[in-house]
Amino acid sequence: MTFINYASKEINCKIVYYGPGLCGKTTNLQYIYNKTAPESKGKMISLATEADRTLFFDFLPLDLGSIRGFTTRFHLYTVPGQVFYDASRKLILKGVDGVIFVADSQEQRMEANIESIRNLEANLKEHGFDLSSIPYALQFNKRDLPGVVPAEEMYRILNYKREPTFEAVATTGVGVFDTLKSVAKQILIELKKR
Repeated sequence: MTFINYASKEINCKIVYYGPGLCGKTTNLQYIYNKTAPESKGKMISLATEADRTLFFDFLPLDLGSIRGFTTRFHLYTVPGQVFYDASRKLILKGVDGVIFVADSQEQRMEANIESIRNLEANLKEHGFDLSSIPYALQFNKRDLPGVVPAEEMYRILNYKREPTFEAVATTGVGVFDTLKSVAKQILIELKKR
């Protein structure tokens, strides 16, 4: 649901980071925010839920190229990790242009990853989107921790449509911009088709 502002010659696109609680969605956005030049970003806003560690959403406009003379601005959001906040998750997905699913690589978090990706699919359908056709990337985060599930096994379990998949360590930035650029490029390809 791209928004075009003809007055400012901006195309506004929405990317949502989705995944289970404490998988690194917020850490991804914080890393991107901290590494982006001040003139290229807006203010990051976070709203806390009852659980201190869960952010309701982060808002970050990020300029990445132009189409037919229009500046492309990406708005990055996270969803709350806990399924308890499903109404918020659904609301944040409204008007989404692309999704990044952040999976926690720890073995004990695989069930939470599966539950969250199924929840993503169901919530997208409620908004008339299909995970098989929306710009989408999969990120295996926390690859630096001991005892993580091998990437090949995570891919076998979580891969949906042979989507671009990245191994990441969001705390140090490994794979963070690669994942974002992948979804941004997919969105730009879709916009150029219109």
